[in-house]
Amino acid sequence: MSYEAIMLERNGAVGVLTFNRPEVLNAYNRTLAADIITGFNELVADKSVRAIVLTGAGKAFMAGADINMVNGWTKLGNAAKIKEDLRQLVNPNMIEDCPKPTIAAVNGLAFGMGCELAMACDFRIAAEKAQFGQPEVKLGIIPGAGGSQRLRELVGPTRALEMISTGDPIDAQEAYRIGLVNQVVPRDELMEAVNAFAGRLIDKGAVVLDICKKLVYEGGDLPLRGGIDYEQDQFCKILLTADAQEGTLAFLEKRKPVFNKG
Repeated sequence: MSYEAIMLERNGAVGVLTFNRPEVLNAYNRTLAADIITGFNELVADKSVRAIVLTGAGKAFMAGADINMVNGWTKLGNAAKIKEDLRQLVNPNMIEDCPKPTIAAVNGLAFGMGCELAMACDFRIAAEKAQFGQPEVKLGIIPGAGGSQRLRELVGPTRALEMISTGDPIDAQEAYRIGLVNQVVPRDELMEAVNAFAGRLIDKGAVVLDICKKLVYEGGDLPLRGGIDYEQDQFCKILLTADAQEGTLAFLEKRKPVFNKG
């Protein structure tokens, strides 16, 4: 399938979705929104793809939403209509809900919607000159695609409130210091680092990777003891899978396990 505002590539078992509106720093508009949803789902459905990378063409990861789209929402004059349209265009939850590992390769500015999409990924690897921010307050608005909530989960309430209340960006090193990103690397080594990180994931079983995400995202929403009980339920279930039997047998036989990658 051809796309107008994204590029899709497959590098072995790694699928790469690139936002491709570099002339406007990959600003999020209706065309890009539709292409991201369709392209991402294409990679999810492709059994040969075991990890998905999001990145941006040119100098930016994504510099927020197209201001014309935002202005269009302000003119609808009805909060319910705005929310209905918003939900059709903006769905970072689909990234978190994906059973495959997702990695944001943040090559430059990740502001507004760009920061929200990066935070929806399981992992974030940033180029040294990347910046992260939720600048909506400077336009008299607030984040609308999970920015406040995911920031709070990732960096804590104090830093999240500071970022969304001031709108000021942080650089890659500060993002790493506060736990927003997993790694910071030179720009020309970004994709090499991302592929190396993906390689550490895709040799694991597909079922166990999916359950690892559920433990953090679903179990993490429960009170502590409820989360521990949820973890034990998943532990008991996974012990009955072929991958668990293969993994333990391979350990005893001192060989590398061969997991189900499909």
